[in-house]
Amino acid sequence: MADRKNNRRNNRNKDYDDDFKAKRIRKKVCPLCADKSLVLDYKNPEQLRRFINEKGKILPRRTTGACAKHQRIITTTVNRSRTIAMLPYEAK
Repeated sequence: MADRKNNRRNNRNKDYDDDFKAKRIRKKVCPLCADKSLVLDYKNPEQLRRFINEKGKILPRRTTGACAKHQRIITTTVNRSRTIAMLPYEAK
């Protein structure tokens, strides 16, 4: 009886490990690090719309794939663009 319980536990762990390995997620590459010629400009709202959602919120790093350094630059640039009314603070 105890052997059956141990076998079930062992099989359950193996299945979980196999599923986890099969679903490996590829790490996102920072779009600003990958393309050195891409420079963010606060006067170019079309370029910045990639980094905000339809409600006007700045997308997080896990969504944009940006590194920490460039995410800070994105935030600063979007806020500057909002200040001069190129981007909305919130969409209605």
